[in-house]
Amino acid sequence: MVMIMSTAVKVKNLTKKYGDFKALDNVSFEAKKGEILGIVGKSGAGKTTLIKILRGSLDYDEGEVEILGRKDNFKEVTAIHLQRNFALWAEPVINNIIRKLYAIRNKSDEQLPMEEEWEEYEKDALEILKLVGLEHKKDAFANILSGGEKQRLILGRQIAKIYEKGEGVLLLDEPATMACPASKQKLLDVIKNIRDKLNVTVIITSHLPEVHRYLCDRLILLEDGKVKKIGDVETVLNEFLKEMKPPYIRTPKIKDNDIIKVENVSKRYYVIHGGETLNLKNISFNVKEGEIVSIIGPSGVGKTVIMRLMAGLELPDEGRIIVDGVDITKYGWERINLRKRIGIMHQEFSLPYYQTVENLLKYRLGLKGEKAIAYAKVKAEELGISPKIVDAIYQLIDVPEAERVSKLQKMGLTEDIIYKLFPPIVEDFKPDEILEALDLGKDILKKKVSELSGGQKVRVAMALQLITKPKILFLDEPFGDLDPITLRDVANYLKKINEKFGTTIVLVSHCVDFIKEISDRAILLDNNKLVMEGKPEKVCEEFIKRSNVKFLQP
Repeated sequence: MVMIMSTAVKVKNLTKKYGDFKALDNVSFEAKKGEILGIVGKSGAGKTTLIKILRGSLDYDEGEVEILGRKDNFKEVTAIHLQRNFALWAEPVINNIIRKLYAIRNKSDEQLPMEEEWEEYEKDALEILKLVGLEHKKDAFANILSGGEKQRLILGRQIAKIYEKGEGVLLLDEPATMACPASKQKLLDVIKNIRDKLNVTVIITSHLPEVHRYLCDRLILLEDGKVKKIGDVETVLNEFLKEMKPPYIRTPKIKDNDIIKVENVSKRYYVIHGGETLNLKNISFNVKEGEIVSIIGPSGVGKTVIMRLMAGLELPDEGRIIVDGVDITKYGWERINLRKRIGIMHQEFSLPYYQTVENLLKYRLGLKGEKAIAYAKVKAEELGISPKIVDAIYQLIDVPEAERVSKLQKMGLTEDIIYKLFPPIVEDFKPDEILEALDLGKDILKKKVSELSGGQKVRVAMALQLITKPKILFLDEPFGDLDPITLRDVANYLKKINEKFGTTIVLVSHCVDFIKEISDRAILLDNNKLVMEGKPEKVCEEFIKRSNVKFLQP
């Protein structure tokens, strides 16, 4: 443990408004040099706003902020790591650090130094890579690193300025929330190592109690933009978690029939100059109708790929997948009709901020309706488009927007073709049952996405999938950004939906507590194969054991 010395950060009576709304309201605290100070709170509490102000990328309305004696230009003495930032040069890892050092030293764009300067830059870059545990990857190309390794390389680039100056404050906004336990453990240990070796102050926001327990010296609880409590980690966490509702006790209604059959499925991905990135072999399992099944495993093991294969968004190299009696590997009208009965919510779901919730729900319901598909049959024949092509176009309504646009471009088409073939036709819009199941009042229908809280956006995204009353709901880690209180609410909503509508749910998640709480069965993928399936508690225990993580230990 580094000795905590003088004050590094002073925040006094800080207020930030967005219009009439106070995102931060009279916030005051201090952080000492060498301290790891955590910030916890529900979505919308003001954590990210505070981090942006400390970084110097956001102005504030009232109060005072002082960082290492400075009252402005905080970017000179802070480094920041954001959860979803993966901007890297497609070059060797060490070049990514060298470019950053060059820009800092020469106050210029990121360039590679001249040959005669190279050795000096390379030596310092290697020391930074050691700090983030990537020295063994120095010659690997950054674009083929795992997600966790990319996060650590970005962190290395961010701390380059602190390394150069010999002092600074490291700001972390939800680091590794979406990472698997093993990747998360590595990143948390890197954060400790940076603090210990550079004696920097670290301020970290996280929804995850286990992250604060493992890292932090003290903790701040933010609630509605105000400091509710500051103190030792356990005391503050107890205050934070006392709002959590009890878990809903569901009565499963699992039928005997297998609604999903995955039979000897293999899928391989190979990148030129990068080698093999995934090679799933002979994966087989079944899912019964009405069951809640979780798929877990380390990052990069192929969980999302398996889910995309089950949803018919990709085809296996070998094997077959039967979903509700339909061979999902065979394009055509049967598969198009199946898609009405499937909902899929992706990790990177997004909602158009300018639309009202009512318009979004009606639009989704119309696209997945009987009349839209009947119209498509007539229109496709008129335009001379084969059922296979119509199917390939229709499946794009279930992929993230960026992927949809990219695939249409490769086909030489624009997004208009989807709506030309499948105009949203809505005659029977009755959202009350879905809104009630998700604890959303009718007033939300008139709200724009931009007016919703983080928790409301997740529930609206779920409502978009549920409005069509799907028999099967696929969830690909869409809840990783949620605080534990909101996550408990979501777990309860999903259990009620399963119980009320008989919806079969297949989900991917890294959150072992969530998996244990919601699942009837869990499937563990590792080393390109299915290694275990059964009771969620036992499968999660094996997953933690294989991940060799300390932060999840009691």
